[in-house]
Amino acid sequence: MDPQIIIARRVAKELRSGNLVNLGIGIPTLVANYVPSDLKVFFQSENGLIGTGPIPEQGMAHPLLTDAGGRPISALPGAATFDSAMSFGLIRGGHVDITVLGGLQVDAHGLLANWMIPGKMVPGMGGAMDLVSGAKRVIVAMQHAAKGKSKIVAKCTLPLTSSRPVDLVVTDMAVIGFPDGKATLLETAPGTSIGEVLAVTEAELAVPDSVPEMKL
Repeated sequence: MDPQIIIARRVAKELRSGNLVNLGIGIPTLVANYVPSDLKVFFQSENGLIGTGPIPEQGMAHPLLTDAGGRPISALPGAATFDSAMSFGLIRGGHVDITVLGGLQVDAHGLLANWMIPGKMVPGMGGAMDLVSGAKRVIVAMQHAAKGKSKIVAKCTLPLTSSRPVDLVVTDMAVIGFPDGKATLLETAPGTSIGEVLAVTEAELAVPDSVPEMKL
């Protein structure tokens, strides 16, 4: 299975009916495609839309209907549009139940760096800082390593997004939580052993006696 699909499918299982959920750009946008039809979740795009649906099929995109990153999205019946002031009022006011964000690094205590790489062009910080600080629950959806280097690090070397730690990290190899502020291996991906996860993880992971396999 494609690594990004593994991540999106597993994150979708964290959602509950009635949740107001914000999906960041990149892998998080795929989560909407794997929400069961009987689960009534409200997706918010911070550019001013509640009620986003799956990514439209080729040829069905509307030029004025995009997510915060400018990519085409669909709107479900009953969707609502509003300005950015209202959208960020929802985020900063603590009304977003879950935000799912991509990541460049997450450290051993759950601190996230995801908005810039020094020396490279930054199109804008977007809403990540507000989302990590304001959402009730923060989930990071990212691949476990990039170019052979772990993205789960002992200490972030890139600028932090927020001083608030995230709640959960879902990668193509593992699910990692942070009980008591310590990175803990909660699940492994199908066909992936605990040893394989530890071998490609820079941060020290606590490993419980029982670590189940992800259910996708």
